[in-house]
Amino acid sequence: MEKKEAREFTGTMTRRESIFALIWFPMHLFLLPRLAMLLMDRGTISESQANLLVYGIGAVYILITCFSFLRKDFDPLCDEPLYCLAQIAMCYCMMMAFNLCASGILSGIETLVGHSSEVSNQNNEAILGLAKTDMPSVTAMAVFLAPLTEEVFFRGAVFGGIRKKNRVAAYAVSMLLFAVYHIWGYAVEDPSYWLYLLQYLPAAFLLCRCYERTNSIWCSIFFHMLVNHVSIKMLMLLEELYRA
Repeated sequence: MEKKEAREFTGTMTRRESIFALIWFPMHLFLLPRLAMLLMDRGTISESQANLLVYGIGAVYILITCFSFLRKDFDPLCDEPLYCLAQIAMCYCMMMAFNLCASGILSGIETLVGHSSEVSNQNNEAILGLAKTDMPSVTAMAVFLAPLTEEVFFRGAVFGGIRKKNRVAAYAVSMLLFAVYHIWGYAVEDPSYWLYLLQYLPAAFLLCRCYERTNSIWCSIFFHMLVNHVSIKMLMLLEELYRA
């Protein structure tokens, strides 16, 4: 029996689309937050609305500048919906197993270096705090807008662009950049917080895998949406159990 060949990876962006997607990153990190902070200082919007504004503008920008890429990558999802759904489900199951391993490793490292076990993931704590005051805005931002913008950048532009030359490097750069993006603001103040990179690497790896296996950025977007939705629900549930 002949060995079935691996699927060719074709889910790549054009040079123009990649440039537009890459522009989103500095705009998202520096320009838009300044605008949001200005409006917050004036009392125009709340913190949760500020986050929604930042991601909302980013999503509109991505939809306009990368529409052709998003449209093209919707075809594989339509052509093989069951295969794409199976890949998303498989990646989610793998993520739960990987997260258990990552949590165990993180706990072991914290014990060795004397890092307080009471210190939690500050990014999760921030989202939980915002969800308590404005759940609709947080849901719109974390479940719908963030996956769209982040996947087009981290998987579409970064992973897809590097994978043309080196598959291993594509995984490594996309995973590391994604993990650092979620913790750098807290790690700058507390270097020990870099340990929490381990919590984001499993999801980062599987988001790349989902995109690569399906040739559709929409599969990684939907997978990302699922992860964020379940994470918010679990955080809220754990908070309620802790208070009980």
